[in-house]
Amino acid sequence: MAVPDYQTIMLPFLKDIEDQKEHQFRGIIESLAVKFHLTEDERKELLPSGKIRLFDNRVGWAKTYLKKAGLVDYPRRAVVVITQRGVEFLKSKPQQIDNRVLSQFSEFLEFINIQQSNSIEKAVSAEPEMQKQTPEEILEGGYLRLRKSLAQELIKRIIELPPSFFEKLVVELLVKMGYGGSIKDAGKAIGKSGDEGIDGTIKEDKLGLDIIYIQAKRWDFSNKVGRPEIQKFVGALAGQGAKKGIFITTSSFTPEALEYTPKNETKIVLINGEDLTQLMIDYNPGVTSQQTYEIKKIDSDYFEEE
Repeated sequence: MAVPDYQTIMLPFLKDIEDQKEHQFRGIIESLAVKFHLTEDERKELLPSGKIRLFDNRVGWAKTYLKKAGLVDYPRRAVVVITQRGVEFLKSKPQQIDNRVLSQFSEFLEFINIQQSNSIEKAVSAEPEMQKQTPEEILEGGYLRLRKSLAQELIKRIIELPPSFFEKLVVELLVKMGYGGSIKDAGKAIGKSGDEGIDGTIKEDKLGLDIIYIQAKRWDFSNKVGRPEIQKFVGALAGQGAKKGIFITTSSFTPEALEYTPKNETKIVLINGEDLTQLMIDYNPGVTSQQTYEIKKIDSDYFEEE
């Protein structure tokens, strides 16, 4: 099954600790993973940031919301216990626990910053916390949508500008990624233009211990790079006695081009328009930071008694 949302996790979470004993949070996560019949791949699924496991994050937020409703407590670090309120609540044999159910508790309403005078119906429709996603998922989803929109605008701008701009962009990007030494050195190394792209070489590192051959094509979205272009590129590498190459395009590669693998020791990296824009966003040529948000959490070690 798919990874359940954090509201679906709440009732099984509370039932898992209804014996009123103290439970290690990590043990609860593992127990719930078994109860939801999650596969190994589902257990390893990450948030878009790639830093936090999706299921673990959702169990963590289920715990937080239950705590804010007064149904569970944390007697000490990484330990969870059901409260008397939680015990009494389970006696009512609830069919599910979600944010609407938790809204009967004033502490929970205060947590989501809703005045008790407001109707629950308005609260459920108005508050992001009332959605099925955790706050991290909402934040990361918004971030990815902004990033995708920015990438689309970047590739559109690149295609509209002359080949010389694309040449400058590729040089700057590769230097920012650690290739070519300085902008000045890289510019001298590449410098050749033609066929709406650039062809040349660039240092693999600042010391110039190895050389990478580059081909870049500023093509429209509908004009995909095919296998023949890749084969010509590999041939050009052989003619230069080179074994490493980067092929960059503003469009994309055909399946045949992606499947092509040189039979010799030549190594080539294919960068399509989507990859190009993602690298630009990561390394900053042509983009600037508008706002930075830091997501912080409690430093548990700081509060440990010495």
